[in-house]
Amino acid sequence: MKRQDNKSLKKRYLIWFYKQVKESLDKVDRKFTQLEIDQYILEQMRKLDTSRSAKNYIEEFKVYIQNKEKDALGRKYNGKELKPEYYFLQLKLQAIEKSIEKDFGKKGLEEIETLYEQEMIRRILQEREQKL
Repeated sequence: MKRQDNKSLKKRYLIWFYKQVKESLDKVDRKFTQLEIDQYILEQMRKLDTSRSAKNYIEEFKVYIQNKEKDALGRKYNGKELKPEYYFLQLKLQAIEKSIEKDFGKKGLEEIETLYEQEMIRRILQEREQKL
């Protein structure tokens, strides 16, 4: 096998492995990010609903947020400790990132992180298009 072919295979595998683990972590972590945004939106809706005609809907949204928070905490923590499976995923991602840096340098890791982010945004935009 040519040296370049070997390097290409390694890169593709590391991209795939990074994507798999990062997606697993993101499934949990994005709920916490969403909660920050949801809380802000809830505050804004309460302020904007001066007539209070949307009060029931706003309260439903509040319950939705509370349920999301409960779910998010249950996926990431056992009490105050990280769940072992979540911690393992963190370690795995760190190890994959070190492997990428070893073979492709910091720029290689930055490239893969950028590709991942672009792919996630593409999926979001594509999903919206298909639903319309």
